[in-house]
Amino acid sequence: MAGKFSLVSVMGALLVLTIFHDPIIVYAGQGVPEVALFTFGDSYYDVGNKQFLSSNKNLPQTLWPYGKSRDNPNGKFSDGYIVPDFIGEFMAIPNGIPPALQPGANLSRGASFAVADASILGAPKESMTLNQQVSKFKKMITNWTDDYIEKSLFMIYIGTDDYLNFMKANPTADASAQQAFVTSVTNQLKNDIGLLYSLGASKFVVSMLAPLGCLPIVRQEYKTGNDCYEPLNALARQHNEKIGPILNEFAKKPNGGFQFTVLDFYNAVLRRTRRNHNYRFYVANSSCCGVGTHNAYGCGYVNVHSKLCEYQRSYFFFDGRHNTEKAQEEIAHLLYGANLNVIQPMTVRELIVFPVKENMREFWEPNKLSVRRRPRSSLDYLDLSAYY
Repeated sequence: MAGKFSLVSVMGALLVLTIFHDPIIVYAGQGVPEVALFTFGDSYYDVGNKQFLSSNKNLPQTLWPYGKSRDNPNGKFSDGYIVPDFIGEFMAIPNGIPPALQPGANLSRGASFAVADASILGAPKESMTLNQQVSKFKKMITNWTDDYIEKSLFMIYIGTDDYLNFMKANPTADASAQQAFVTSVTNQLKNDIGLLYSLGASKFVVSMLAPLGCLPIVRQEYKTGNDCYEPLNALARQHNEKIGPILNEFAKKPNGGFQFTVLDFYNAVLRRTRRNHNYRFYVANSSCCGVGTHNAYGCGYVNVHSKLCEYQRSYFFFDGRHNTEKAQEEIAHLLYGANLNVIQPMTVRELIVFPVKENMREFWEPNKLSVRRRPRSSLDYLDLSAYY
């Protein structure tokens, strides 16, 4: 009987996994209003703004092999589409959202203000801090009505460069110095979100940071081999712990109408780099494109003879810091329609349809299933939460 029960359980789990690997997405026009999408942040969400700020006319992300899977190297840090492209697709936005800095762009369904090399506390000359991106949005705000802005989606991913630069400049920083830096970063992030809110935005999607110590470029530069560089992971975790409470504070103000959700990007990436075969990623610690011990440097550079993997979809990382199109698509599905193991207190689709001006009924909570440790069992390899 025990053997039969185990077999039935396994077959049932496999059936559920099959269903999960063919997700049902409800698009705009099918019960989802046609609203705009605005993105802010760094190269993860940059759909091409960097090329309008840079004096370099041969930026790597505008050259082959970037965009290889779409035969279109158009300034995005991937072999194809990135997360905002897929979210725009789910929202039925024709041709996706354009770079806000592109002259003559069609801004009717939103725009991306994200720029490569952006950070929260400071950015290079040819980039923009998050605050500067919000200021740019303010200057362009007359392109949209107040009502349209209020019901549209505002997505933010930023902070990677803050912590990578801090660790390079302060390799021996003690715990108190690290904590002080994280506090300064997250306080400024809170201020910038508050500024967007004051401009009429009310629906926010904020992603936690990835495990930065597991990026191929970090493994390569810090010579960790197959291990992640834990000091950077620790900084990312400290940063991530503050995101939910910051957004809860905004949302709990009486009659404020502030609505949000948070993607647990940290654990979503960690699962895909530690249990990569579960997600059909056969290489998750090195890049598809680049040179070095982890192929993490030089992708797209005209003076670097980069290696390029034969099959991009078998890799989680395309270059030293950014994901392949396949990984980007998975993350977009998690954002739009996953369960509370990954995104809470609601999915992006739920956030879009949530009535404007209404206060949220649920809030972000720590220690959800995605970060808890389950007792080990013989069926651990079929743990359904692994899909997320």
